[in-house]
Amino acid sequence: MSLEAAIAFFCAIFIFAITPGPGVFAILAKAMVEGPRQCVMMALGMVCSDLLYLQLACFGLATIAENWSEIFVIIRYLGAGYLIYLGYKMLTALSQNQQSDTEQQPQQTPLASFGHGFLISASNPKVILFYVSFLPTFIDLTRLNSTDIILISVLSSIALMSAIMLVAYGASRLAKVIKTPIAQQRLNKTAGGIMIAAGAYLAVNK
Repeated sequence: MSLEAAIAFFCAIFIFAITPGPGVFAILAKAMVEGPRQCVMMALGMVCSDLLYLQLACFGLATIAENWSEIFVIIRYLGAGYLIYLGYKMLTALSQNQQSDTEQQPQQTPLASFGHGFLISASNPKVILFYVSFLPTFIDLTRLNSTDIILISVLSSIALMSAIMLVAYGASRLAKVIKTPIAQQRLNKTAGGIMIAAGAYLAVNK
């Protein structure tokens, strides 16, 4: 892969990562309520899931993935249900000021956040179709070697992580402007609504 192709590949993956979808909506909702630091492990989970699909595309396993369509449907519905559940939890959550007067709500463990992010991306098998149609633009898949695979994996990881965390920091900065209890409660409801909408989209979008 040439330097020009590598830069173009990086930019394309970055744009793909910030395109609105279930993953972006989930990061937006989490960052608005919990802040960007709590999004790091979720972002890592999303990146790992995307890299899995990238490897499937690199090794020409898209056909095998199509034969596992029933499994992907189950994964998709599990991911959708989990998003809707998290959205409900956000809708019923107290504002940060109200929490300080009662007890602090527990946050997800790092492992749970990672699993959450992995499940969200894994629930969207269309990602592999993106890579299958996208990679040949930059690499001849019939002459792919280990160096190429490592390079595109590293570029994808950096681009995906940068894009996801940019979204998280942007959402967090917006949330910090809203400090009153009523505004924070509305923020929780908005974030919960976004999460539920993302889950519904994932469930009905085949």
